[in-house]
Amino acid sequence: MTSNWLRVVLSTLLLLLTSFAAMDQPSPSSALVPVNDRKAAPSFTLEDSSGKTATLKNYSGRVLVLDFWATWCTGCKQEIPWFSEYQKVYGPRGLSIVGVAMDDGGWKVVKPYLSAHQIPYRMLVGDDATAKQYGIQNLPDTFVIDRHGRIAAAYQARLVDRDELEASIKKLLSEK
Repeated sequence: MTSNWLRVVLSTLLLLLTSFAAMDQPSPSSALVPVNDRKAAPSFTLEDSSGKTATLKNYSGRVLVLDFWATWCTGCKQEIPWFSEYQKVYGPRGLSIVGVAMDDGGWKVVKPYLSAHQIPYRMLVGDDATAKQYGIQNLPDTFVIDRHGRIAAAYQARLVDRDELEASIKKLLSEK
């Protein structure tokens, strides 16, 4: 309990400090990486809430927004409605949103949160190996992966730019 409380306090302080520091700074762009410069996304094998295994290969041929988040992360929870909207609007056109919860308590913590919130996309629980592969150090972290399994954009240790992300999704859905 104490470590979760401390994590919330530290996360909030970090978010506030980052916000104040960024006020006079232009937002770093996460515009799409040119096709020829995109690197393969790290493979993963994680379980969803029903115990089914999910892998990166399951999303081959689809545009994937892979969102690393946690129930204690304020910024992460702010993004969930945006991702839910994108899943509803663009899912039929080939988009998949997948959340990867990084809570220390795993499903014991995540399932009650999911029960209290209607989230229309697949949720997985992450592990240290996956976090290391993706370079996760602070949350939220979101990766946009093209239809060929390559990282097309990354928003690391910050909120996504909602309009920019939507524009990127549209562009990636139109790529062959």
